[in-house]
Amino acid sequence: MTRTPVQSPAGRHGRPAYDRDSLLEVAVVVFNERGYDGTGMEELARRLGLSKSSIYHHVSGKEELLELAVNRALDALFAVLDEEEAGHRDGVNGAAGSGSSGSGSAGTTATARMKRVVHRSVEVLAAELPYVTLLLRLHGNSEVEQRALARRREFDHRVAELMARAAAEGGIRADIDPHLASRLLFGTVNSLVEWYRPDRDLTVQTLADALTTILFDGLHGRPAA
Repeated sequence: MTRTPVQSPAGRHGRPAYDRDSLLEVAVVVFNERGYDGTGMEELARRLGLSKSSIYHHVSGKEELLELAVNRALDALFAVLDEEEAGHRDGVNGAAGSGSSGSGSAGTTATARMKRVVHRSVEVLAAELPYVTLLLRLHGNSEVEQRALARRREFDHRVAELMARAAAEGGIRADIDPHLASRLLFGTVNSLVEWYRPDRDLTVQTLADALTTILFDGLHGRPAA
């Protein structure tokens, strides 16, 4: 396996200087290369160019590093749902205050919100690629991993609820179980970690647009006018 080069921030007298965030960045690279279970503090210290005691100055151990890493990914993904729900509530309240039902608005339908959730989730995956990759490779072998997997299930449940509302509105097919549909949908999103790498020829916007279009509109060609 090719190792990702790790750049050590320079400190005084040529020694690496890390804060907790930069230490976490390197740890995530190593976890993804070797697997969390296969990474010991000795390996982290070697890759960082630090003593183990220097690492313990910042964190209690590799479990804390794992928790920080997966929570960073999960917090970013939950923020997508929270922002979308908050925006929807604001739109509904604004429509109620103006005497309009707000129904039928492209900005407030569950389908439109679902599309934005997918689009923004792709953006999060690209921005936090190493952290999301680590999250998706958890096996549940520790309490930290089990808590993270529980949060993933909560995320999946909230997405499925939004899918069910979109189906009830008639915006998407109602003959497919929303929990299955959401798993298939986000299975496609999550598969990006296996091949996507930042590329100037494939912008995140282009990637998110293409994936959202395919997931909701399919690959059928449009009839010629």
